[in-house]
Amino acid sequence: MSEETTESGAWLTQEAYDRLQAELEERQGPKRQEIVDRIEAAREEGDLRENGGYHAAKEEQGKNEGRIAQLKYLIEHSEVGQKPADDGVVEPGMLVEAEISGRTLTFLLGSREVADTLVGDQDIQVFSEKSPMGQAINGHRVGDQLTYEAPNGKDITLKVISAKPY
Repeated sequence: MSEETTESGAWLTQEAYDRLQAELEERQGPKRQEIVDRIEAAREEGDLRENGGYHAAKEEQGKNEGRIAQLKYLIEHSEVGQKPADDGVVEPGMLVEAEISGRTLTFLLGSREVADTLVGDQDIQVFSEKSPMGQAINGHRVGDQLTYEAPNGKDITLKVISAKPY
């Protein structure tokens, strides 16, 4: 894999990209129409100042439109690629176990969207390949020890314990 991120976006697997595209289509079509129908039904009830259903539907409409904008941005600005090879080299799309300042931490290097696609609601910590740690660890191999500068200016020591495709 050559370039792992675009200038402003993240790396996504094809599966993550397809899931985002399907969510965008759902939100722009049926979900948007459902919200519009609820707003219209609430308007027909009369006084909008004290109409809880109207205000709830308008709030949901705002959230839906915000997610649509976010999805469009992700789809337009992300690099789509295959899952990384299982070769022990840290790169986006890898589940990494590392010893960081004496503590062991397991995390996904990449995008939250990739994690959501593959594990659904399971909670996993995600670090962007653009973060200070992500930039430092990207390209290193299992067994490598490195130091990087955290945003607070402190030097952090890190040792790669394992790196597997997520």
